[in-house]
Amino acid sequence: MWLQREIQLKPKPRGFHLVTDEVLRELPELRNVRIGLMNVFILHTSASLTINENADPTVRQDFESYFNRAVPEDEPYYRHQDEGSDDLPAHIKSSLLGSSLNIPVSDGRLKLGTWQGIYLCEHRNHGGSRSIIATVQGDT
Repeated sequence: MWLQREIQLKPKPRGFHLVTDEVLRELPELRNVRIGLMNVFILHTSASLTINENADPTVRQDFESYFNRAVPEDEPYYRHQDEGSDDLPAHIKSSLLGSSLNIPVSDGRLKLGTWQGIYLCEHRNHGGSRSIIATVQGDT
């Protein structure tokens, strides 16, 4: 079985956001997959995806704090500044974290660890809605 769907994520403020449930709501067919793999790919260069802590929200706050220090805005050596001071740092953060995830599927569920969830990493102050492509392959 193959399934591919474009999913529109609701606009989120800058930061790290759990979107696991939002993604799964759009993929009811996943319940029928006995064994497989789901690839999730974000169609943007200023936001990214990662998997991490799904329980304690301070982890997401700490991620945002770390990345803002590691990749600051308004550096004098940045040349790409046409779209605002948060744009080039957003591109760098997106490249560091990545644009896709591969997650195993077993018995109709994502095989995430107990404390793992899918994060949308919104690196822009006003990024708007984000589009991802979810591709599921597996045996039903």
